[in-house]
Amino acid sequence: WLDLDSQSGQEYWIAMNLAGEYAQACHEDIHRRIAKALGASPVVTIENHHNFAWKEMVEGEECIVHRKGATPAAKGTLGIIPGSMTAPGFIVEGTGNCLSLQSASHGAGRVMSRSACKNSLTKSAMLKDLEEHGVELIGGALDESPRAYKDIHRVMKLQEELVHVLGIFSPRIVRMDK
Repeated sequence: WLDLDSQSGQEYWIAMNLAGEYAQACHEDIHRRIAKALGASPVVTIENHHNFAWKEMVEGEECIVHRKGATPAAKGTLGIIPGSMTAPGFIVEGTGNCLSLQSASHGAGRVMSRSACKNSLTKSAMLKDLEEHGVELIGGALDESPRAYKDIHRVMKLQEELVHVLGIFSPRIVRMDK
């Protein structure tokens, strides 16, 4: 709702983009460290901005497209759509569907709020779920419990017109801040 021609609008736009660049730099550093520790080189890297805004052309007009809960899925754009700490993630390529503003879900999405997780789930049940799936958790809190998320397979089925699945991966180590 801020006018981008105003000082406040410009300050917001600059700050938001700076935050995005910072996140990308952090991701690059994490990938560099992992590659070094493994003695390997990445085959490809995918920067998966989400909950972000971009200047884009929509029906011939420059607009600000804010993808809350979504990620870019322009034709040929690579992305990652994660499930939960125990559910698979998907490497995807966007189809460029204009009806979705060339967007796709950036993840499974929640079925339970963070406060509901804290009030109705237990840490021991979450750790048991992780153990059953062979996932090691570093950090993380109860509000990120796998039980808080939708069925990623159903989510992916519902967005077949938005992305093509190129690959699937299963989490083995999950690192989250608390």
